[in-house]
Parts: sequence; C-alpha cells; structure tokens
Amino acid sequence: MSESTLWWIVAGFFVSLEMLTSSFYLLILAFGAAAAALCALAHLPQDVQLLVAAAVGGGGVMAWHRHLLKRGPIDTEGYTTTGLGHLDLGEEVSVAGWAPDGTAEVLYRGSAWLARHHGPHVPQTGVHRIRAIESCYLVLEPI
Repeated sequence: MSESTLWWIVAGFFVSLEMLTSSFYLLILAFGAAAAALCALAHLPQDVQLLVAAAVGGGGVMAWHRHLLKRGPIDTEGYTTTGLGHLDLGEEVSVAGWAPDGTAEVLYRGSAWLARHHGPHVPQTGVHRIRAIESCYLVLEPI
C-alpha cells in the first residue's frame, strides 16, 4: 500500500469522525492529512509529509481556535436555535421539579428530555416555554 493511500485513509477517518461528532476541528485535521497525501503523491520524503500534515492540520486548528476566542462568548440574551430546532421554539412544557444542578427532566413529544433554566431568576416548577435547544437540552424560560 502506498504512502498516499495511507494518508487518504487517515483523512477519511477524520472526516467520518467529524460526521459523527460535528466537530469542525476534525475536518481541519482531515485537510492536514489530505495535504500530506498530496505530498506523498509528489514523492516527497516521509518527514516532509509529517511536517506538512502537522503544519496544515495543527496550524488550521490553532487558527480556528483563535478565531473562536476572538469572537467571544455567544450572546445569551438573543439566544435562539437555528436549524430544525426552531419548530419547537415557543412550545410549552411542564416542569415538575428542578435538580440541584439546575436541570430538570420534562416530557416533550412523548419522550423524556433534559432541560436547563434560562434567566436570572431561581427556576420554579410549572409551565415553561422552550426558548432554545442546546445539544440535548431544552433551554426553558418561565411563562
């Protein structure tokens, strides 16, 4: 098996992991592996391939992370969900009780969901509105 084939396999591995986790960092590492594969196709030595993979992948990860740090934290006041989750925004759920860590388990659409409280006040039981969906949490605000 040629060196370029191995690099393409590594790039495919990173892309498949990215599809499972939705982490943009893994996609950047796949670009580094693809750049190393192109170096292998150009018959460059293995140490050059490794340096190119590290420079493109590692440099890209550092640049993306620096970009995210420069952007700053996400504004929580104007926090909304994009994508398919917007269909659930504004729906009402009933909270029977809050756990000490600030989460609750609510029934929504026939299944149990984890929920987090949004707002400056201490969470209370009762009817809440879905403000956003964050990962596997419903972000709730009191009505």
